[in-house]
Amino acid sequence: RAFQERTKNKNENTQDITNRKATIVIEHIIQASDVAHTMQHWHIYRKWNERLFMEMYDAYRQGRSDKDPFETWYNGELGFFDFYIIPLAKKLKECCVFGNEYLEYAQKNREEWEARGNDIMSELSEKVRRGRRTIKSW
Repeated sequence: RAFQERTKNKNENTQDITNRKATIVIEHIIQASDVAHTMQHWHIYRKWNERLFMEMYDAYRQGRSDKDPFETWYNGELGFFDFYIIPLAKKLKECCVFGNEYLEYAQKNREEWEARGNDIMSELSEKVRRGRRTIKSW
């Protein structure tokens, strides 16, 4: 479906249309590669989300960032899912390259984060307080 013709511009030949559509698919894949953990199983999302959080917290603690991630992380994740991850997953589904799996995982992870994110943030706060920097083995 990603390469089905919808509208035909008389100035574009079929190969140009196919190339343009392929470029769009590749751009979506590149975007997804950076945030793929958000569109995988919950435990994968949690693992990489915590690592990113700790990296951001370390940057704040060391003066390399002005923002304390504890202040914005919970709501920031919800917004990230709503305005970037889920729309991107819908685009990947629309391309018919990946099926529905990424979108389903993104939606489930968003729901899970909304339900458990505040508790997870409390756990992270306790880890920081105790100086425990690594997460459990997955």
